[in-house]
Amino acid sequence: MEHPVFIAGLGVISAIGNTVAQNLLLLEQEKTGIAPIQYLDTEHRDEFPVGEVKLSNQELAELSGFKPGISRTAMLSSIAAKEALTDTGISNLAGLRTGFISANTVGGMDKTENFFRDFLADNTKGRLRDVVNHECGAITNLVADQLGIRHYVSTISTACSSSANAIMYGARLIKNNMLDVVIAGGTDALTRFTLNGFNTLMILDKQPCQPFDANRRGLNLGEGSGYVGLVSERIASSLKKDLYCTLSGYHNANDAYHQTASSPEGTGSLLAMEGALKKSGLQPADIGYINLHGTGTQNNDSSEGAAINKLFAGHSPKMSSTKAFTGHTLGASGGIEAVFSVLAVQRGLVYPNLRFETPMEGLPFTPETRFSKQPEIKHVLSNSFGFGGNCSSLIFSKP
Repeated sequence: MEHPVFIAGLGVISAIGNTVAQNLLLLEQEKTGIAPIQYLDTEHRDEFPVGEVKLSNQELAELSGFKPGISRTAMLSSIAAKEALTDTGISNLAGLRTGFISANTVGGMDKTENFFRDFLADNTKGRLRDVVNHECGAITNLVADQLGIRHYVSTISTACSSSANAIMYGARLIKNNMLDVVIAGGTDALTRFTLNGFNTLMILDKQPCQPFDANRRGLNLGEGSGYVGLVSERIASSLKKDLYCTLSGYHNANDAYHQTASSPEGTGSLLAMEGALKKSGLQPADIGYINLHGTGTQNNDSSEGAAINKLFAGHSPKMSSTKAFTGHTLGASGGIEAVFSVLAVQRGLVYPNLRFETPMEGLPFTPETRFSKQPEIKHVLSNSFGFGGNCSSLIFSKP
């Protein structure tokens, strides 16, 4: 028999705020975090707007408790993961089977870039300590140690669906009675590696992005971290706080179409959403709001739109892409948007799809353009679709 999984805690840091409360406030005020590059050392500083966290590495070190010199990826992770754990109301993890499932795609690449810049100029130079935490798993281990979680620690790296898969994996561990509490989500920092890589793919927008708009030009990269505190039914009943919601459905699928492109028909996206609905026992008409993957690229938005059009034919839920606020945070996006989705179902919120102007041809629906409160919302679907066709959907429901 499966056990229900509850969301008891939230933590997030992004381009629009350093806490859950700050993020929610700017979502409500419809204020974007997309801005010119301030902290990343790149020759493209004046070319591409991004969703940077508005803190220097020194300021992040002070907030996270790490010593300066640690990867920005780890510091962002620490801040959001600690907020999520604190928010659960669990003050003592002793005696609880606890896990930390964290996703990322760049690991400590920001520090590795510093090493190679010096090393390639002179192979007797370069600080080797800058490459110690290069691996994605090293970032997870740094934060797990800081949180005091050692029972079960794992890293997920499946491109832009990474955090959603981390949350899904954490839920399965609880449902199968292997863990009691899981802090799950992900983190990613902006690096020259990712900025240059996406520039090579020619899918970066030189203006603030316009997801699901007919005239969309590409995506804005972002950075940040988002985690949810998953707890079992037994732990949920012992907490002296109101729970946010349940994770009622989830599914991962792969359309195996292309290394970086989604299939035009949205096969993987459709399979992920259908599987999540089946898992939750819900019908398409039950979904009140969709947090779109919505990157703003030609391929992604048309593919996701085609899948939604097929699955929700005759019933189009309210929907929007919050990447217009945060930028595309890659491995962190599923975690950040899970936090936004949990708040949406708990409080009955619909976020605006900033800068939307022109409907896409062939789609009978358009994203929401203003922040609104919709108390009738009972179920929220969050989509995260990654390179390699790795597609995941999560459904959050009122308990």
